[in-house]
Amino acid sequence: MSKGRYKTLARNTVVFAIGSFGSKILSLLLNNLYTKHIEPSEFYTKNLLEMTALFLLPVFTFSLTEAIIRFGLDRQYDKKRIFTTCSFLTVGGLVLMALFVPLLRLVPYFSPLGGYIILLTVYVTTSALRSLCSQFVRARELVRLYSFDGIFTTLMLFVFSVVFISVLDMGVKGFMLSVILSDLCSAVFLFTFAGLKKYISVDSFDMTLGKSMLRFTLPLIPTIVMWTIVTFSDQIFIGSMQSDRAVLGKAAAGLYAAAAKIPNLISMLSAVFFQAWNMSAITEHDSPERSSFYENVYKFYEAVLFAGAAGLLLCVKPVSSVLINSSEFAEYGTVYIYTPLLVLAAVFNCMNEFLFGIYTASKHTKNAFYTTLVTCITNLVLNYFLIPVMGIQGAALATLMSYLLCYCIRMIDARYYVPFKVDFRRTIFNSLMLLAMCMIIVFKVRYCWVLEFVLFIVVAVINAVSLLPKRRKS
Repeated sequence: MSKGRYKTLARNTVVFAIGSFGSKILSLLLNNLYTKHIEPSEFYTKNLLEMTALFLLPVFTFSLTEAIIRFGLDRQYDKKRIFTTCSFLTVGGLVLMALFVPLLRLVPYFSPLGGYIILLTVYVTTSALRSLCSQFVRARELVRLYSFDGIFTTLMLFVFSVVFISVLDMGVKGFMLSVILSDLCSAVFLFTFAGLKKYISVDSFDMTLGKSMLRFTLPLIPTIVMWTIVTFSDQIFIGSMQSDRAVLGKAAAGLYAAAAKIPNLISMLSAVFFQAWNMSAITEHDSPERSSFYENVYKFYEAVLFAGAAGLLLCVKPVSSVLINSSEFAEYGTVYIYTPLLVLAAVFNCMNEFLFGIYTASKHTKNAFYTTLVTCITNLVLNYFLIPVMGIQGAALATLMSYLLCYCIRMIDARYYVPFKVDFRRTIFNSLMLLAMCMIIVFKVRYCWVLEFVLFIVVAVINAVSLLPKRRKS
């Protein structure tokens, strides 16, 4: 078997890791600054703004950044036509978005956003422009420039956050301004140094190509929107529901939002790999050896995820104290208790993204929509029943169960398009070990850290051993 595809995947992963690891760690450390200067109820508003932006972006940009990658890596399409067409359609969508956003004030759940309408509109606009430029740079396989931009943007975000949040004490508005300015700096940087001006021309606008890209992305719009709902519905339920059996409200929702930041360490590992994997999945889609390629890559990916999650669970309390600052608001000191189930949920979400790559590579994005629809409905139903009884832990459990269901469905469905072998016995064993580690932390079992360490060693050894055959082959 040719080793070229593995070398390309490894090389791109390393480049993305160099560019992303430092920036993502810095982004996580910004949570320390946020939790020091933003109280839990306002932290909920901050997250509501972020999630609303994630909802608006795919709807009004038509998820065209996904099309840029899929079509841009396909050599049969002209890149100038791709970038010009996507740019024109994106700008048109942003104009419609500016007319729609003020209507959010009429929705009760979005009432906390009343004073942020203009900032939210600018936030989405700059985010869309940055995404448009960065994804086209990635489609041109300028991975070093793409990675450097990740570092540059995060440094700008850090500087602006210190100025607006720490020095000027502007709270949530300071957060919004920081993101807006950092995204704007990124868009200008990429547009200038990647020479994107030469890829825009009125004559290159191709509506036929635009229709092809929209046919590809339209099923992704509700998919991304529903995934956003799955991600944030927990906080809306916690913030708006009342119960005699559990502590709920905006402050509780803010604590849950803070707890959800810690599993981002797992998502960070996945995101670095996924950027490289998505490119390989597309370029290797027609390869006769793609099944064995998927099998080997998935085996390695799953092992790293489970071992990394076990390590995070072992160190969850000290990691929480680093990422979450409880010096000003003592409530933040308890968030590590709500993290374990979300860590396990993050593992399954990362594996869901791997399987999502099959849908995009094979252009079966409708299947991504159907599987996400089931996940979204399941999550909403479980939130409704579990949160009033279990509070914040109920939201975490609902997230885990819905992600697990999505994984099971996609593992069956996606392998219909790219058949590859999976050792489900190892997956089940790993999952049970991590679930045991979660329960030990949640229920504060006696000698918990000794038990956690033993389980971590078991998971680490099992996954290390499982990788040895692959190493010999490659």
